[in-house]
Amino acid sequence: MGFRADELERFRDETVPDLLPERLRLLFVGINPGLWTAATGAHFARPGNRFYPALVAAGILPHLPSITDDGMAREDREMLVRQGIGITNLVRRATARADELSREELRAGARALTALVAARHPPVVAVVGLTAYRQGFGRPRAVSGEQPEQLAGARLWVVPNPSGLNAHDTVDSLARAYADPARAAGVVA
Repeated sequence: MGFRADELERFRDETVPDLLPERLRLLFVGINPGLWTAATGAHFARPGNRFYPALVAAGILPHLPSITDDGMAREDREMLVRQGIGITNLVRRATARADELSREELRAGARALTALVAARHPPVVAVVGLTAYRQGFGRPRAVSGEQPEQLAGARLWVVPNPSGLNAHDTVDSLARAYADPARAAGVVA
């Protein structure tokens, strides 16, 4: 599996379809798709991203999904759907780095996410990235964990970003953070 930098650049500003099961129990919200995610069409696809290893370590998923240049294996997408786990992004357009996004894009994304949650009614939402949450939702003092306010009726968590750029978190610390909203959603015991 692999793409050259020039191949990935072709996917700049592309979008990736949301993964939204009919029975949506827990909605993870990434900041925006990376170029690797846009190239494969699979969320959190970049090799080395710790999202799926953390979900496995937390007991949310029984095994790591298989992601190739062609995307996530069908049976692994179905595994997420059976668990009631959805994945979307605050900003839909793909960039090489999240810091390429403007504050206004994050604010617009927060409004769109609020509308999506109001329409689909997941009981729990977990925004993956504290800085993006602070900027998008205008909550400069927010801290990680469950938020005091709900999002369109859903319990709301802010959890750490699994990107390798967030070096101070490990798979184990991410797993602990992701397990809290998963327990609230009834996805793990």
